[in-house]
Amino acid sequence: MRENIRNARRLVVKVGSALVTNNGQGLDLDAIADWARQIALLRADGREILMVSSGAIAAGMQRLGWKTRPHETHALQAAAAVGQMGLAQAYEGAFAKHGLTTAQILLTHADLADRLRYLNARSALSTLLSLGAIPVINENDTVVTDEIKFGDNDTLGALVANLIEADALIILTDQQGLYTADPRSNADAVLVSEGYASNKNYEAMAGGAGSTLSRGGMITKVRAAQRAARSGAHTIIASGHQENALLRLVDGEALGTLLHASEGRLASRKQWLADHLQLAGGLIVDSGAEKALREGASLLPIGVRRVSGDFERGSVVSCLNEAQQEIGRGLVNYSAMEARKLAGHPSASIEALLGYIDEPELIHRDNLVII
Repeated sequence: MRENIRNARRLVVKVGSALVTNNGQGLDLDAIADWARQIALLRADGREILMVSSGAIAAGMQRLGWKTRPHETHALQAAAAVGQMGLAQAYEGAFAKHGLTTAQILLTHADLADRLRYLNARSALSTLLSLGAIPVINENDTVVTDEIKFGDNDTLGALVANLIEADALIILTDQQGLYTADPRSNADAVLVSEGYASNKNYEAMAGGAGSTLSRGGMITKVRAAQRAARSGAHTIIASGHQENALLRLVDGEALGTLLHASEGRLASRKQWLADHLQLAGGLIVDSGAEKALREGASLLPIGVRRVSGDFERGSVVSCLNEAQQEIGRGLVNYSAMEARKLAGHPSASIEALLGYIDEPELIHRDNLVII
């Protein structure tokens, strides 16, 4: 089944901090040059490549003479701002030696949550690919707040894979791949060679962050694979310390862990809905509504038991079952205040309850994605 990767024409390649820095002592220019060499060979083979690269904060720490990663948000933002200059310069120089043009793209989760900015980002990336450029993407750590504490480039890689409908997401790290248990503390742990991203058991197998430089860990990589699978992208998690790792992976060699996408691509609009990381509120539905939603129906007011959060019409909200498990999310047609008035009532009562009616559904099935 590694043929799925051999046949992939559009790839998102994510490299972690441990692969582009000298253990926190600044950028590893030799490593960056080698990534550029491998990507140039793939580009010459007719493949479209987008890079998601960590390393800005680590590079900034070195330039500022800091030995340990700070905890204050403003200090991390400052390190990112300083380090991003060096990171972009390093990639530009490395790819230029192969006659390739690079483009720096800085994104936040908010950029991809806003529908207009999402579409603008997709258009820009598609244009860059058509021009033969190599987009080098990173989270905009200089302006984000919560993301700098909880965000990670594994998730960003999956969001980009969905954004441009990549065939595969390759996550290169300092670990060999996903093991059945944490190999650092369990000698019986076995590497998972292949599986399906939808396998929920993999989350329990995933360990924590592998180094003080990274902000993710295996759990974020497994969840990134689950997210990327929604657009039909297969995900490989593998060590980037192996010689020619990227070339060997794309050639189909059985390195690391390959997590297949077991479902077809979601429509672009539904990918956008599924990729929201911060939701405005929630609608708790009864068992009948849950069954109807899973069968492709719209969400009607009569099936809603409770409403949480404070949201406006057009917000993205979560649909939860009675056990508080998320089953879907979508664009809501009424505000939270209005939804509370409508909950449990038939659609025929909307006008009487609100004094007007916009839509008979709280969420139309065209604006709803089942998770």
